[in-house]
Amino acid sequence: MSARFDQKISETLADPRLQLAIYTATGRLMSHRKAVVSEDALPEYQELRTQASAIKRHTIENLDWYLEEFERNVIAHGGHVHWCRTATDVADVVLGIAKQRGARLIVKSKSMTTEEVDLNERLSHHGLESVETDLGEYILQLMHQTPYHIVAPALHLTRQDVAKVFEDSLGVPHDIVIENQTLTARGVLREKFLNADIGISGANFLIADSGAVTIVENEGNARLSTSAPQVHIAIAGIEKLIPRAQDLATFLKLLARSATGQPLSVYTSFLSGPRKPGEVDGPTEFHVVLLDGGRTKLLADAEKRESLHCIRCGACLNHCPVYRKIGGHSFPWVYSGPIGAIITPQFHGLDSEPALPFASTLCGACAEVCPVKIDIPKILLELRAEVRDVEKQNADGQLERAAFRAFAYLAVRPKLWSRVLAFGRRLPVWPLGPAGAWFSERELPVPAARSFRELWKERQGR
Repeated sequence: MSARFDQKISETLADPRLQLAIYTATGRLMSHRKAVVSEDALPEYQELRTQASAIKRHTIENLDWYLEEFERNVIAHGGHVHWCRTATDVADVVLGIAKQRGARLIVKSKSMTTEEVDLNERLSHHGLESVETDLGEYILQLMHQTPYHIVAPALHLTRQDVAKVFEDSLGVPHDIVIENQTLTARGVLREKFLNADIGISGANFLIADSGAVTIVENEGNARLSTSAPQVHIAIAGIEKLIPRAQDLATFLKLLARSATGQPLSVYTSFLSGPRKPGEVDGPTEFHVVLLDGGRTKLLADAEKRESLHCIRCGACLNHCPVYRKIGGHSFPWVYSGPIGAIITPQFHGLDSEPALPFASTLCGACAEVCPVKIDIPKILLELRAEVRDVEKQNADGQLERAAFRAFAYLAVRPKLWSRVLAFGRRLPVWPLGPAGAWFSERELPVPAARSFRELWKERQGR
């Protein structure tokens, strides 16, 4: 574990206010989801998961075909497609469009893909103002922070925190009433929408047979970002493809339920090119930027490519006992929780944070709630095995290997195992190091006076 990873975890565990904020917010999202995916609310829920999984598997296995079909249809509707291998390529495309149009102000709706490439900072280095318009993202931009959660980016903040941010950054009176805070942000952002030269969005889905970009949201900011400015740029990973428009119904029934516990999000936008002659709304230019960013490398791995099935609902974060303790900013990249633990090392290499695949209890909650049935625990185990292979080559992890050798020695010697367990039951427990934080929220059960073997032997003797 790197020093930074360890430090961030320790800081989060030691902050009771932050612990309460994470537990409260994720607990609320969990309960909302449970209510809308129950047998009574959605009897076909498990069937929908199976369908979605099959669609994503088919699409990813035939991604080259569907990407070419998508490109043809975008062009046919008057749009432009840009292929980007790296974050720098994405920034170059956006900067090139901005330079051609003399743009200075960009409004941006929520997009984890643009977080991946650190787009705002790259644009600011060239004198462009890029403003987040999602309320949570806007608050974090004022704080110079990255998202804490895939769906609820400011999940870790209280209304008192937001009041101080607005007071310090916007010069407004300190106000902890959430409705007033929303009105403050709306007043600032509406001016940005009206004066923006370019609008940037992400994409929840890219539909191959129509060349359409689908965006799902609750605030309406994405709709304004994509329709008010003269230029719309949608930036998405190449894995966001689905084959047909009729496939979308399956995913829309799953996405909002898994993310926020809603049957359907408030706004669902279908964007397929610039405005047509006679239309008064919409951009005059439509661009789609398709990012590789390590995805084709993962695509080549038949064992772990199902990581690309993710629809970024965040359900695995809400149900993960590790995420709910260490929070989003403890993770080394923009993706946190179980999905971050599997895609970060695959996109950036295991050496980026070798401890990341081990930041899991392997309880299986993530796989149980994943709407597209990604077997996250299996992939974590495969990544752990790869880490161990590297450690063996580097002569690291000697203490852990020695511990497992000792366990293997005892496990095949029942009598010795029984003696060790009997001795261990008499030892006191000292919560040292990371165990101290674990025991701060839990009580270890008192060991039984007699072991199962002793009770069984007694019973057999009757």
